[in-house]
Amino acid sequence: MALDPQLTRDYAVDRRLLSIAALAIPIGAIGTAAAWLLLTLIHFFTNLFFFQTFSNAERSPASNALGAWVIVLPVIGGLIVGLMARFGSEKIRGHGIPEAIEAILFGKSRMSAKVAVLKPLSSGIVIGSGGPFGAEGPIIMTGGALGSLIGQLFHLSASERKTLLVSGAAAGMTAVFGTPVAAVLLAVELLLFELRPRSLLPVALACAVSGFTRPLLLDSGRLFPLQTDVALWPALAACIVAGLLAGLLSSGLSRALYATEDLFHRLPIHWMWWPAIGGLAVGIGGWLQPRALGVGYDVIGDLLNHRLLVGAALALLAVKAVMWVMALGSGTSGGVLAPLLMMGAGLGTVMAAWLPVGNGSLWPLVCMAAVLAGVLGAPLTATVFAFGLTGDANALLPLLLACAVSHGLSVLLMRRSIMTERIARRGRHVHREYGVDPQERVRVDEVMTRDVRAIPAHAALQAVAVEWFGTGQQHRAFPVIDLYGACVGMLDREHLRRADTGASSAGDLFEADAGVFALPGETCRVAAQRLATHRLERLPVVADLRSRRLVGVVSRSDLVKPVQAQLDEDVRRERTFGPRRG
Repeated sequence: MALDPQLTRDYAVDRRLLSIAALAIPIGAIGTAAAWLLLTLIHFFTNLFFFQTFSNAERSPASNALGAWVIVLPVIGGLIVGLMARFGSEKIRGHGIPEAIEAILFGKSRMSAKVAVLKPLSSGIVIGSGGPFGAEGPIIMTGGALGSLIGQLFHLSASERKTLLVSGAAAGMTAVFGTPVAAVLLAVELLLFELRPRSLLPVALACAVSGFTRPLLLDSGRLFPLQTDVALWPALAACIVAGLLAGLLSSGLSRALYATEDLFHRLPIHWMWWPAIGGLAVGIGGWLQPRALGVGYDVIGDLLNHRLLVGAALALLAVKAVMWVMALGSGTSGGVLAPLLMMGAGLGTVMAAWLPVGNGSLWPLVCMAAVLAGVLGAPLTATVFAFGLTGDANALLPLLLACAVSHGLSVLLMRRSIMTERIARRGRHVHREYGVDPQERVRVDEVMTRDVRAIPAHAALQAVAVEWFGTGQQHRAFPVIDLYGACVGMLDREHLRRADTGASSAGDLFEADAGVFALPGETCRVAAQRLATHRLERLPVVADLRSRRLVGVVSRSDLVKPVQAQLDEDVRRERTFGPRRG
């Protein structure tokens, strides 16, 4: 049967896309406001803990004059957050992205108002008291919660709520870092679990609105403006080496984090106290290396601009890594992007000392993106994120290569990323590979059975029971057609058993226009959804809904055929040119 171009289109959309897109626009602005609030809370608590002043001014905790007393501050912050999680909401624990993924995949994208309030507050306290975290994880969780809450005010499906949740999360990330394109890619690679207009367009709108409104509340410039010089051919091998080293570091950090989390789970005390224990490690590290406290954007800037000696960078980053692993493993609240950027940039600083290719700023930039790609399992996000932070177009090619190599090595070395490991430990699996559903590629008329045995509508029920559903029954259900060849429905044994005693023929069992049908040009996915919705085994296929002329029958087993064909494409190996085996 020829394909009718009027009945097919590249994307499955409807007018509800306009409604969701309209809701995403204010969510983008709300995400900017939430980011401003979170950063204000971080600044406020930093001043309160380290300088004992009530101020929103941006100050580094490294400039404190507390001496050894600095050890106590992260402990106090961890204790407060532990109490908030115990008596407020346990959802505020962790770095935010796994919790958002879990809400999307297993919670129908419903998040509570408690999370929207407590997550930024707890993160502000943790980071403000010296926690070695960034603001991106908390803002993803906070913006996502706000988007979800707005979605819950309207009559929406779980998929539509997911789109609004992710719109809020990505808008918040855009506002914090000023990287709208990277935020959209993060949404695709980590949160949406699809690449479809129904979700991509609202998320892109929200990020664009957040990018436009960001200068109203926050700085409008690049976070780490940078320009590097790259000699492409000599840099090729060096980028591969950088990607391999970054992949090894990514795997090591991820394994260390969850090994630490396992140690905390063995402690004979309630998890409420764990953030305080993690805070003790943060305090000791901050006493030894004050610049390891807090978000550390100033340190990242110094590393990228080659203002730290190798020895000083190694000492600082070793302490930062231990602090980060201990604090995050304790289940406190904070993000992972900023610490990973710092540790990756440290690796690049070490590489720059012995790599003669490129200037001193290139390798900290490349390695920080490559570590991010390996840990998150998001190479495109990491590449564009590094470009968005610096505006360095010269480094795009080295960034892409190193991120790809790091991601590939991490995939080979680790079964799951830091984003999904915690979810897996709760007994839930997240499959992160995206592909076109094979059922979307195949039409019903390509898999249906054309040689169909049908029941005449005028056939007596007693005769139907004997001839079609007797000992020689060949199929679970049969289509019923009237004198004009129009299909009136599908009859199975259960339907026949529950027949009204007043019915005398097969046609009497069906109400007018009450049948469920498939069309030849529909995709197998549409037919499968219809079977699932109505809990059926088989569907009659009709030429069109007006005439309902029967042209075939499609069953559940028929709809598996595209999947079998896809499997054959994936596993069957053959040589097209050259000598063949056997």
